[in-house]
Amino acid sequence: MSKVGIFFGTDTGTTRKIAKQIFRALGEDVADKPLNINRASIDTLLGYDYLILGTPTLGEGQLPGMSADCQEESWEEFSPNLEEADFAGKKVALFGLGDQVNYADEFVDGLGELYDLMAEAGADLVGEWPSEGYTFNSSAALLENDKFAGLVLDNDNQNDMHEQRIAAWLEQIAAEMAW
Repeated sequence: MSKVGIFFGTDTGTTRKIAKQIFRALGEDVADKPLNINRASIDTLLGYDYLILGTPTLGEGQLPGMSADCQEESWEEFSPNLEEADFAGKKVALFGLGDQVNYADEFVDGLGELYDLMAEAGADLVGEWPSEGYTFNSSAALLENDKFAGLVLDNDNQNDMHEQRIAAWLEQIAAEMAW
């Protein structure tokens, strides 16, 4: 069995914590330890048959990147590499963090951006997540079927639901990825 690669971008460390929680739930027999995308290359990602990628949403809906607060590169800087890569045949599941109360008009938009990048790179995207249970005005991560492009977690307002949502989503993507 090929191991699952877990990669994340972060600005405050919360997405890193969620990636570690996903890793612990899967176990080291299934997944390799999560790696910040700023320490990865396209070849690293392509070395896995299955990928789990995570991102927060910053400000007005952006992927995390270098800023005065975040001194490390993240998805924003890594995204040009994705434009040149071929992920055809790679099964990819996404998770995103957002704040549905304070950012109701751009809730988990970073997840939507990452979804678009991976779709354009030819990835076989799995792990859509229901939008029920969230209150928001708009989201770039919402697909035409009214599901999110991946697991959505609101650490600011619903962190008590993380464990249950992660467990259900991992069960779902395990079936979709058939690992």
